[in-house]
Amino acid sequence: MIPLRLSEIADITGGVPHGDAGTVVGGPVVIDSRAAGPGALFAALKGERSDGHAFAPAAFAAGAAAVLAQRPVDGPCVVVDDVQEALGRLARGVLERLPDVTVIAVTGSAGKTSTKDLIAQAVSRAGPTVWPPGSFNNEIGLPLTVLRADTGTRHLVLEMGARGVGHIAYLTRIARPGVGVVLNVGTAHVGEFGSREVIAQAKGEMVEAVPAGGTAVLNADDPLVAAMASRTPGEVVTFGRSPGATVRAEDEALDDQGRARFTLVTPEGSAPVSLRLYGAHAVPNALAAAAAARAAGLAPAAVAAALSDAAPASRWRMEVTERDDGVTVVNDAYNANPDSTRAAIDVLAHMARGRRAFAVLGEMAELGASSVAEHAKIGQHVARSGITGLVVVGANAAAMAEGAGQVASWTGECVQVDDVGAAVTALRERLEPRDVVLVKGSRVAGLERVAEAILDGRTGGPAGGAGGGAGGGAGGGGDGPSAAGDAEAAR
Repeated sequence: MIPLRLSEIADITGGVPHGDAGTVVGGPVVIDSRAAGPGALFAALKGERSDGHAFAPAAFAAGAAAVLAQRPVDGPCVVVDDVQEALGRLARGVLERLPDVTVIAVTGSAGKTSTKDLIAQAVSRAGPTVWPPGSFNNEIGLPLTVLRADTGTRHLVLEMGARGVGHIAYLTRIARPGVGVVLNVGTAHVGEFGSREVIAQAKGEMVEAVPAGGTAVLNADDPLVAAMASRTPGEVVTFGRSPGATVRAEDEALDDQGRARFTLVTPEGSAPVSLRLYGAHAVPNALAAAAAARAAGLAPAAVAAALSDAAPASRWRMEVTERDDGVTVVNDAYNANPDSTRAAIDVLAHMARGRRAFAVLGEMAELGASSVAEHAKIGQHVARSGITGLVVVGANAAAMAEGAGQVASWTGECVQVDDVGAAVTALRERLEPRDVVLVKGSRVAGLERVAEAILDGRTGGPAGGAGGGAGGGAGGGGDGPSAAGDAEAAR
C-alpha cells in the first residue's frame, strides 16, 4: 500500500484516529495477525467464531503500525463504525491516488479465477501488475487486493463475485473497471438468484460501471451476456467462437493431454496459441483474457505468446499431477457447477483415451429446486462419456448415481459413499497404474482431500507443468472471516 499517515486513513474511512495521528502505515493491509509485518495495517474484522480485535496485540507484536477497528485498542488505531465497509472506503481512496493504474475486472458464473490469472500474466508483460491469489472476489478480498497496489503499479486485475443483485455494483464502487469482462451466465447458484435472468442482471452490473472511454468485454456465444452491450457506456468488444466475435478462435484442437491449441484472431492480426491449461472449456477463458489484454494495449503476437506461457496460478483448478506409477490425478475440487463439471468430465475422457478413468464427484451446491435434476444429468454425462468408474460422495450428490444408472449402455461401475474417507478407500481398492482420476465438487464437499490422499507419498512432480499456485483463503488464526470470496468461482 502507498504510505499513509493515521490521520489520512481516518479522513478516507470517516474514522477517528487514536494515538499518534502522524503514525505512518507503509506496509500491507492484513486481516490475519500472523501476516502482519513492519508498517502493516491490521483490519480487526469480526468473524462468526472470533473477533479480530482480540488479535490486535499479536499484530502489533509482529510489527503492525496501526489497527483499523470498531473500538479503541492498545496502540495506534482508527476507529470506524464498520471495519469491512471502512476497508472498502480505504481501497477506493488509495486507488483514487493512483491515476496511472488500469483496473481490469472479471465476473461470470464460471471461469473467473482462471481468466483473471490469464489476464494478469498477459498484461504483466506491459507493466507491473497486481492481482489476487485464488479468488479473493468479495467485499473483503477485493479491497485487500486493491490495497496491494502502489505508485509503480500499472495494471490491477480483479475478480468480482456475487451472491445477489447489487454485490458487483458495490465492488465496482470500490474499484471502477476501465476494462470490465463478463464471461458467462450459467446455472451456478440459481438457487440463490432464482433464475439465470436474475444472474444476468447481477453480472451486468460490471459493464454498467465501465465508463465512457473504457471497454466492456462480452461473450458473443452467450446470449444473456451479449445482451449486456446495451447496458454499458463503454466500447463493446466481444470474444468467442462465433464468426462475428471481435476476438475469436479458429482451428481449435486438443493435444494428447487435453490441452487446447488454436489460432487467436483479432482485427489487428492472428497468432497461434498453445495453452498449458486443460480442456476445450479453457479456450473461451483465454479469448476473454486476450480481449482484455488487447484493450490494455497489447498486440496479438504478444497476447498469444503470453497465453501460451501462462501457467495455472490458483490451486485445485484442473491441477494435474502424475504419480510415480503413472496414475494421473486431476484435482478440480475448488468448486463445481453443472457447466464446469461437464467440462471437467470431457477433459477426463479425452485424457484417458486408452486408459481407465474414474470420476470422484461431490455435490454441486446452491442449485435450488433444480438440484436433483442437475445432479442426475451429470451422472448421465459420466456414463455416456464411457468412464470406467464413478464415485459419488455425499447424500446431496446421490442423484448422480441414479442418473448414471439410467444409461443402459454404460458398462462402468458406480459407487456411492458417505464421505471423503470412504471415497479414498474406494479409489485405493480400484486404482491401477496409469489410471486417470478426476476429483470435483463444490467447496463445501472438500474433495481436494481425496486428491491429496491419493497423491500422498508420491515423489513425482506436476504433469505437463500443471501444478497449482497460491491458495484462496485469508484470515485464519481466528482473526476474522475469509477474504477468499464466495463459493462462486467454479474454477
